[in-house]
Amino acid sequence: MTDDFSKVWLVIPAAGVGKRMQSDVPKQYHKIHDKTVIEHTLDRFINHPATAGIVVALHPEDPYWKSISNKLAPDIPIYTVEGGAERSDSVLNALEYLGFVEQVKDEHWVMVHDAARPCVTQHDINALLQLTHQNTVGGILATPVKDTMKRARPKSNVIQKTESRDDLWHALTPQLFRLGELRAALQQGLQAGADITDEASAMELTGQSPTLVEGSSQNIKITQPEDIELASWLLGKKPQQEQS
Repeated sequence: MTDDFSKVWLVIPAAGVGKRMQSDVPKQYHKIHDKTVIEHTLDRFINHPATAGIVVALHPEDPYWKSISNKLAPDIPIYTVEGGAERSDSVLNALEYLGFVEQVKDEHWVMVHDAARPCVTQHDINALLQLTHQNTVGGILATPVKDTMKRARPKSNVIQKTESRDDLWHALTPQLFRLGELRAALQQGLQAGADITDEASAMELTGQSPTLVEGSSQNIKITQPEDIELASWLLGKKPQQEQS
């Protein structure tokens, strides 16, 4: 890997409570091996040569972050902001905060990555960062849909029909866009009451067409209790086993 990437800021929305984990502890603070999920996630970026700094959006009553931040000793700044009711609110709060950070400009690149995706590979991060050298609006990591897709009847678990999986992709993170354009897209989408499920969907609402960068299926998002076991195995692999 070379260090010729454009510098980017990383935003990590971490204000969720993780209701599907059936636990009082939010998913980003579950322990895997000797670290919490969010610590493993931060490890993927803190020492990357492209990372200029990190903004973590936290629940306003988060009792866990302070003990974690006290253990971090990064060479880059790590800021925190108050998260919002939805992911898009948290991301927007972080982007608006960056607007007040000295030397951060609207044209600078920002990556947004889920706190509960601790298994993203350096290879995939680097592949996404290649977009900073291209004349593009930005893009996201994603994987092509491989399974047969079924659409259910409304509000039921009865199959209505089989959908073609041609040209369908699973959206992953990080997602990479310019600060000013993403902030404006989120502001417009939220003001319009749009259903913003990720940063790319906000950009799409403005008429933009982000690029899909194929990533690894091991970039899982921890949402269910059983995901912890898989993440534990992935994070326990020897370095030479991971795509790098």
